[in-house]
Amino acid sequence: MNQILILDFGSQYTQLIARRLRQLKVYCEILPCSTSLKKIASKNLKGIILSGGPSSIYDKDSPKTDTKIFELGVPILGICYGMQLISHEYHGEVIKSKKREYGFSLLKTSRLCSRHAAGSQGAMPNKRPKTSRLFEGIPKEIKVWMSHGDEVKKMPNGFKNLASTPDTKIAAIENKQKNIYALQFHPEVHHADYGLKILKNFAHKICLYKDSWSPASFLNETIADIKKEVKNNSVICGLSGGVDSSVAAVIVNKAIGNKLYCIFVDTGLLRAGDKERMRAVFNKKYKFNLKIADASQLFLSRLKGVSSPERKRKIIGKTFIEVFEKESKKIKNAGFLVQGTLYPDIIESVSVKGPSAVIKSHHNVGGLPKKMNLKLIEPLKFLFKDEVRVLGRSLKMPEEILMQHPFPGPGLAIRIIGDVTEERINILKKADKIMRAEIKKFGWQDKIWQAFCVLLPVKSVGVMGDERSYENTIAVRCVESVDGMTADWSKLPYELMQKISSRIVSEVKGINRIVYDITSKPPSTIEWE
Repeated sequence: MNQILILDFGSQYTQLIARRLRQLKVYCEILPCSTSLKKIASKNLKGIILSGGPSSIYDKDSPKTDTKIFELGVPILGICYGMQLISHEYHGEVIKSKKREYGFSLLKTSRLCSRHAAGSQGAMPNKRPKTSRLFEGIPKEIKVWMSHGDEVKKMPNGFKNLASTPDTKIAAIENKQKNIYALQFHPEVHHADYGLKILKNFAHKICLYKDSWSPASFLNETIADIKKEVKNNSVICGLSGGVDSSVAAVIVNKAIGNKLYCIFVDTGLLRAGDKERMRAVFNKKYKFNLKIADASQLFLSRLKGVSSPERKRKIIGKTFIEVFEKESKKIKNAGFLVQGTLYPDIIESVSVKGPSAVIKSHHNVGGLPKKMNLKLIEPLKFLFKDEVRVLGRSLKMPEEILMQHPFPGPGLAIRIIGDVTEERINILKKADKIMRAEIKKFGWQDKIWQAFCVLLPVKSVGVMGDERSYENTIAVRCVESVDGMTADWSKLPYELMQKISSRIVSEVKGINRIVYDITSKPPSTIEWE
């Protein structure tokens, strides 16, 4: 498949470049900048984009790439650090900026002179000077997003200056002969004017990318690959009922039919109605080989007296693997394991300069392939979450599966602050069910990225009827996000908030106070534990 390759130099915006290209129906992949030339050249390249990054090219350990990529004969676009790298390679001068630019700036594009330009000898009347193909169809002045500490002071050999800002004289450059372009600003961020248009110009006018890629366009190819790899083996899928594992399971089922065996582990920490929905969708609708393993009492006994979030996660992860392995051994001739791994999971597991700080253990349970000696099948590994939903719709999957909110692997255990008991699980389940029902009733289900209740280890005085009460507090958390990396709290209508509060307090015994979480991510995480 033809693609534009993105080489990552550690920018926080690298995934956004890929998202924008996918939005333009351009297939792309992200690889670390340290990837070998042989691997880079093995791709069906139509172009290469060098991402930004936090380093200075003069740093001792600054990320580099094999400079022979400039000899591959495909168009190259450098962004921010990528521009500085290109300038350095072609003997320009990169210096520390006197005034570090961060945020919005006004970019003025230049008109490239030609022998037909107005005012030149022999010029054609009323003929405007040419503009770079990179800025075709873009106004002379646009608002852009800057984030850099270094800048290009002296033009690299063979390049022309295309644009400037009040603080950066050289803000965009091109070498048309070598088909190399570079930008000091970030066209990929949401709030940059004409950023998508600039990327479209690079992809279509410069790289001449003609294909029209979509998540569904590679479905037949993916199914054929799975058939070829699996042959006569059985395949196991840990089916959680979430969007990713569900879509992955349906794809594999289309490829191999009843050779797929799905295992759903009931931890006892699920939301109200989750297990029933699994039966209705996957047993009845899809006729899957689905085993529901009820291990709720085992999980509950092992969590007794445990209040530490990390200990909860580790206990749940270890117990999950134990139960999953036990059920898997009952399946004959099993050679493969299906996982709903998404592209961001793969990108984030391959760091440019080393692993980032661990905030908390990952929500999803891992480690199964190593423990079970099974080969992985990851049909979604080159897709983003929104693309998975598009693919699910092309498979005519139910919207209740595709549009459900993310749910963490450890389940309600990390939404109960403190000890996890059967009584506290039941209280939280009832409150959470009411909240979700009211959000759906008010038409806010699809406006929110994630909505849930948290049971706090806090009691307060209240008045229930004519009697004094001293009961628990529920925190309601609703956030808006694109990918879960950052999030802002949802501004729910007061009427909806009031309805959620009054119903939970009235209908859930043990709750007499509701609070609403109004912190963003960062500084908070989405989940409380």
